[in-house]
Parts: sequence; C-alpha cells; structure tokens
Amino acid sequence: MTALDLTRRTVFAHASFGLAAAALSLCALAPSSVRAATPLKFQLDWRFEGPAALFLQPIAKGHFSQAGLDVTLDAGSGSGGTVTRVASGTYDLGLADMAALMEFHANNPDAPNKPVAIMMVYNNTPAAVFALKTSGIKTPADFGGKKLGAPVFDAGRKAWTLFAKANKIGAVTWTSMDPPLRETMLVRGDVDGITGFSFTSLLNLEARGAKAQDVVVFPYAQHGVKLYGNAIIASPKLLKENPEAVKAFLKAFAKGAKEVLAQPDATIASVKARDGIINVELEKRRLKMAIEQVIASPDARAEGFGQVNPGRLSLMASQVSDAYATKTRVNPQAVWNPAFLPTAAELNVLPAATK
Repeated sequence: MTALDLTRRTVFAHASFGLAAAALSLCALAPSSVRAATPLKFQLDWRFEGPAALFLQPIAKGHFSQAGLDVTLDAGSGSGGTVTRVASGTYDLGLADMAALMEFHANNPDAPNKPVAIMMVYNNTPAAVFALKTSGIKTPADFGGKKLGAPVFDAGRKAWTLFAKANKIGAVTWTSMDPPLRETMLVRGDVDGITGFSFTSLLNLEARGAKAQDVVVFPYAQHGVKLYGNAIIASPKLLKENPEAVKAFLKAFAKGAKEVLAQPDATIASVKARDGIINVELEKRRLKMAIEQVIASPDARAEGFGQVNPGRLSLMASQVSDAYATKTRVNPQAVWNPAFLPTAAELNVLPAATK
C-alpha cells in the first residue's frame, strides 16, 4: 500500500468519525426538538360566544402550541357542570364561576379532587336582574312581591338573597325554566323580571323583539354585591404533576387575552372559525360588553388582571356559605391558588382606561 493510499484511508476514517459524532450530537438534541406537546383538555362555562375569544385566540395564533401545549377546548353547559367535570378528571382545566367552585368545595368536603381557581378572568360577577320598563320597575326595591324567572342553576338566582339584602327587597316568587325560555318569558309578560349574565340576557332580549332602551338592567356588581365572576380552574392532580404546563398555559392565555382586549372585533374571527353559525356583529357586541363590565372593570384595574383581593375573596366565601346554604363553610384559602400566575408584566393585559 502506497503512502498516498494510507493518507486517503486516514482522511476517510477521520471524516467518518466526524460524521458519526455529528449524528450522535443530533440524536442527543432530537428529544428536545421533537418532544410531543403536553395535552390539556379545557372546558368553557358556556357556548362558543364572544367571550370565548379569550381562549380561542391563543389557539388560533399558536400561543399554546409554541408553549409546548396541545390544548383541546370544548363548550360547556354551565359553571356547575364545568366544576364537576374538572373534579372528575374528565377535563384538566376550565372556566367557571367562583361561586359555583366555592359551592362545590363546601358541599363536597371529602371529594378527593376538588378543583382550584388559579387565575381570575371576570373580576366582577356578570349576574344582573332585568325587567321591562312597562312593568313600572325603576329601582331594585321595586322587585318586592314580583315574579322572577331563571334556571335553577343561574348564578344571579342563587345569589339573589345577597342582592335582595343589599337593596332591601321584599319576598319574590320564582319560576324555573330552561335557559332558552328565560328572555322569551319576560318579553311575553309571564314573569316580571329575570336574572342572567348582563352581556347575555340583554342581547337575547333584543333578539326577541325588546329594544335596549325599554329594558331596565341592575348589575349585581353595581348594586352592592361584589362577588367575583369566572376564573380559570384546574385539577389538583395537574397542579401537582405538571406545574410547568400550568404556568405555560396561563402565560400563553394572558398573551392571547391581551390581543383580544386590544382588538376585540378582529379576534371574533377565532370564534367564527370554531362555530360558523354565530352572528359576528352580535358576538362583537357581547365581547365588548364583557370586557367593559367584568374583565376590564374598575375593580379589575384596581386589583390587577388575573388576581384577587384576599379580603374581598374572604367576604365572598362567607356570603356564598350563607346564600347557598352550603353543608360546610367555604374556606377561601382552599379555593384559590395564585402560585402559577405569570409575572406582573405578563399580566399587564388591560387596555388603557377611556375617560
């Protein structure tokens, strides 16, 4: 073998070694670059309406996927159902009324997997009571002796005793119905008033022929009942086993929420993509009403998006215990865990207040 042959063999051997080493390096890096996204199942409190953009936007824009999460989002049928499904393990996370979560905790003290609120979304309850001006009702006190209607699980109906006490309202008579009939019965005159979400029932009344100027609305938050509204809740199992996924979810959600609050009209496209039959203009109005009334409300600006005031939360726990006649008293420390919240800068999502 000539010297030239030896040189060629040496060069080839070194090249082969280099290629093998490079291949090994790529293999070592591969797990982090192709690691499967963490699956998370999330349930809303209600249908795919305007406010659902808060969760559909980060999916549409890839904020969750960029955070290493594979988020599945489903519509709900009421906060109580969402709490139960997260407690059962059917869903990892959800959006639910804080009062419904408190009620579950206090009525199921021995439940092994009680969900926990980890981020406040609706700083004020959207609950309100509605009447038509033709009824002669001008103040909350005028509801005394009247007939009210709402589904049995409606947040405003369940918290009525708090509203009645705050506004010195006499006894009322309740009529129960399924949600689709609530506004219809008010328009027909079957009941004198109804309770419902402020940004849902008003638009539903308009859809049934009532004019906005002919409707009297009394939001609970503006009439002495400072309950918190809907929060993101999570399974304790998820919080314990994958806290980093929870933190990543909330950070990506906050990023999407900031986009929604800045450009609500544009982000309704994410809702339309999920439910093609929605009325886009109607859902734009609903989203803007939700932002103004419960998401970027004065209370939310004072306390900070996503957060709660401990004193206010404790008062709510006591109020819910009384109004809902729970089996045990609500423990505010057991229903709220802020440990997974993003940084203050990342929670700075509220648009500038308009004068």
